[in-house]
Amino acid sequence: MLFTRFYISIIMKVKFYAYIEQLQNTITSKLEEIDGSAKFKEDIWTRPEGGGGRTRVIENGSVFEKGGVNISGVHGKLPDSMKAYFGVEDANFFACGLSLVLHPKNPMVPTVHANWRYFELYGKDGEIVDQWFGGGQDLTPYYLFDEDAVHFHEVCKSACDKHNDTFYNTYKKRCDVYFWNTHRNEARGIGGLFFDYCKATSEMDMQAWYDFVTEVGNSFLNSYVPIVIKRKGLGYSKEQRDWQEIRRGRYVEFNLVHDKGTLFGLKTNGRIESILMSLPPHVQWVYDHQPEKGSEEERLLKILMKPKEWV
Repeated sequence: MLFTRFYISIIMKVKFYAYIEQLQNTITSKLEEIDGSAKFKEDIWTRPEGGGGRTRVIENGSVFEKGGVNISGVHGKLPDSMKAYFGVEDANFFACGLSLVLHPKNPMVPTVHANWRYFELYGKDGEIVDQWFGGGQDLTPYYLFDEDAVHFHEVCKSACDKHNDTFYNTYKKRCDVYFWNTHRNEARGIGGLFFDYCKATSEMDMQAWYDFVTEVGNSFLNSYVPIVIKRKGLGYSKEQRDWQEIRRGRYVEFNLVHDKGTLFGLKTNGRIESILMSLPPHVQWVYDHQPEKGSEEERLLKILMKPKEWV
């Protein structure tokens, strides 16, 4: 039994890492095509404690002001700061995943985030004591077009429904809870999916979870690209650009205060440039900024104060 689980683990690690390598290629190629001018800069890096990754960043493009599509596979001794979190005394780990954040230049185009990951935890003798998948994707608009929110959620739901018709409602609610800026008492955006600790059960073995996670990953471009194409050519004012930068400040706050992925990377001596690539290049913090009554900006804030059912 232990040998079988070890063998399955090796296969799963190799298979999922190969998947995210290919997905990174697919996504970055499509985004370069949409931008039309900027190309992704690639950095291959290694982690002294074990593993490494491939970071790809796009900057100052016609469409994307800044974005990153990164993959990594890291392993080694679990840091002391994470032992208590996982409830273990001494353990090694393996973690791999793809993480992306895209900050468009045009405030009519929403920021998007996505992440799909796989994790293993090992005992003192190298045996697997736990393994799981996680991930999700969420949309952060600055000006809300309801049909865009509906489209994004419809694609998420379609991917989920192919595997379990309860997944969308469950993971949509978890996304609303997770991407909540507690100190601001508002959502970061209009949600999507968030799932974590997807472990083998009598209904879903690890292969079934792999199939689900890769289904969601494969759906990403369809969820986001049509929105970008529809909105990237819309005109905007300096005031609308200022609003985008103010709202980006809330995005930064969430990532640095609440985001588990950021905190995990910082506590495991992750590559700082890759971890912080999610931060936008131009941000504003305006003291006690209040949008005008009846404006589109105020409408967005009202929706962010209470999660909405889009499909």
